[in-house]
Amino acid sequence: MAWLRFLFVLALANAATAAHALVFAVNEGVTYRNSNDDIRARYATVATDLGRILRQPVTIEPVADYSSRRKGLSAGEYDLALVHPAHLSVMAIRSNGYHLIAVTKGYQNYTASFLVRADSTAKTLADLKDGAVGAPEEDSITAWMVRGSLRDTFGGTPPVRYFYTRFQDAVPFFVDNGLTKSAATASDSVVKAWLAEGGRVLAKSKPVPIKHMLASPALSADQVLKVREYLVGLDGSEEGRKKLEGIKYEGFAPHSEADILAIGKWLGL
Repeated sequence: MAWLRFLFVLALANAATAAHALVFAVNEGVTYRNSNDDIRARYATVATDLGRILRQPVTIEPVADYSSRRKGLSAGEYDLALVHPAHLSVMAIRSNGYHLIAVTKGYQNYTASFLVRADSTAKTLADLKDGAVGAPEEDSITAWMVRGSLRDTFGGTPPVRYFYTRFQDAVPFFVDNGLTKSAATASDSVVKAWLAEGGRVLAKSKPVPIKHMLASPALSADQVLKVREYLVGLDGSEEGRKKLEGIKYEGFAPHSEADILAIGKWLGL
């Protein structure tokens, strides 16, 4: 009987541990085309490290679509979250009590470039008045940055019409075919190809760090600090850099939460 009681207590302890596993939601923007199993495998080592640091198991939860991410963040379902794009992160910090742990290196100066044809008479964004502007999907961070830039230029409601397309590489079609005066993209490869074909970049938006690591308000300040120290320190050792190669990032850097909230105001959130 004593042995059975021991097994019962052990089972309850294991069940309690599993129930208190921390959820680490991962979204990688356009790279969400990777399977969920692939994402879990790539982040497994980092999750193990975080579990050791926080003394709780950490499970990886790939979350691709915007709707699911919004709902999960709003409901506080994620203890840790790697969030792309920035406007979802801003809303989670502002409205749901999440805290910014760090931003990803290599994605700290994301800008939208406004493309125009070589024969365009436009010299500044002000010259787009009463015209049409193309952009990627309406809820993409690029589209939010486009609208923010045009509000900076015109104030209030900009006197332009917006046309949206799902993919960044489809944006030049608007300008090539005379559907819009300009069209904006944040894809370096699209901009490079556009310039190589003789097109011009009329203007660029403000830079925005777009990939953020967040912590739930359920985590203590000490836990948040430990996670930040771990992530920011990864690129400081050979072992850490190998782990970064696995998740395909250069590293992580601390960033001002107040600055992120200010960016949210500029975006119009």
